[in-house]
Amino acid sequence: VQLQASGGGLVQPGGSLRLSCAASGSVFSLYVMRWYRQAPGKQREWVADIFLSGTLNYADSVKGRFTISRDNAKNTAYLQMSGLKPEDTAVYYCSARIRVYGDNSWATYWGQGTLVTVSS
Repeated sequence: VQLQASGGGLVQPGGSLRLSCAASGSVFSLYVMRWYRQAPGKQREWVADIFLSGTLNYADSVKGRFTISRDNAKNTAYLQMSGLKPEDTAVYYCSARIRVYGDNSWATYWGQGTLVTVSS
């Protein structure tokens, strides 16, 4: 199983970006997908998650500006980011709790990260 994060880039303050996180391989079930971010010199922090049930959760710092969604048929999660601020600058990582075909256990997988830079 691999997670591929994409969609990062340079955007001006107040702008928008949409990140994608696609899971590929022998994915039988995908329980929860999460986004984290790590700003330069800071610890990685949780941003948002979405469960198979559709339950959504957001960090207070992004609530009202970011929207997480998922396409179960494509095993893909999205993070729509609006009203971006310079303090949103970070490498954004996705993770997913996945069960693969032929295995009854769940494991957490991580994507490689995509850089978001908010600057004028």
